[in-house]
Amino acid sequence: MFVLHGFLAPQAGVKGMADKYKAGVLYLCPTPIGNLEDITLRVLRVLREVDLIAAEDTRRTRKLLSHYDIHTSLTSYHEHSRRSKGDYLLDRLCRGQSVALVSDAGTPGISDPGEELVSAALDRGVPVVSLPGPSALLTALTVSGLPLARFAFEGFLPVKSKERRQRLAALAGETRTMILYESPHRLCKTLDELAGALGGNRLACAARELTKLHEEVRRGTLDELREHFSNRPPQGEFVLVVEGGAKTGPDSLQVEQTHLSPEEHVRLLKNEGLPPSQAVKTVARLRNIPRRELYKRFNKLNDTDT
Repeated sequence: MFVLHGFLAPQAGVKGMADKYKAGVLYLCPTPIGNLEDITLRVLRVLREVDLIAAEDTRRTRKLLSHYDIHTSLTSYHEHSRRSKGDYLLDRLCRGQSVALVSDAGTPGISDPGEELVSAALDRGVPVVSLPGPSALLTALTVSGLPLARFAFEGFLPVKSKERRQRLAALAGETRTMILYESPHRLCKTLDELAGALGGNRLACAARELTKLHEEVRRGTLDELREHFSNRPPQGEFVLVVEGGAKTGPDSLQVEQTHLSPEEHVRLLKNEGLPPSQAVKTVARLRNIPRRELYKRFNKLNDTDT
């Protein structure tokens, strides 16, 4: 291996990596998020040379492999088979065979069961090699026009109402740019809830069909995006990029949470580390509410959640 103009020369192939580690290697291979040309030469080489490819959707991956004339053995690894198939893959890795893990699109391990396989492989001493490549969250983030210096990836919001409310309340205090995934049938509901938790004038970007023919990147406030997609049924999977809240002093930050109910405001401050009594006292002062009344409302909220 040598350095040429700041770049490393191509590494040894899969066999060379196996000789280096004296064991099977788990490769994380990013695949295109829409455009078949968005795949690296290194990923194509690994997919050709490994003993087995584990795919979230074998039908979808088979189309990709066929396009590039790759004939490596293929097996499924998805949310419903991750336990039984995970053991099978680990057994092959421990016997010295190499496995490439691919998701439906993008980088494996991001909002898919690949995370568990990586953790289990590392626990067993199996080498894991992550290859760079396509990522929907980074593609949307960089085209959003929102601050890039610090950001938080939230994936999909919880479906259960209690967990969803708690996550939204936590996001209300987030100062970094936020990235979320959402399906088309829940998009308007999520935009409405984000507007309620963060304020409808918060800047955001909704990106769909990234890298495809009908790619759409729409920017505006949460209220504007909600109105747009309420009138035009959304199609395709979405990436939402949302502006973080302003960095201000503690009291100012707490005042900004007045779009929450007083009792939810108390819970937010409590989750951020304030003792319950101090959180109630602070919100009662900011909202001009009797402290005893707020205590009752906060306790009632906790009773309802449990």
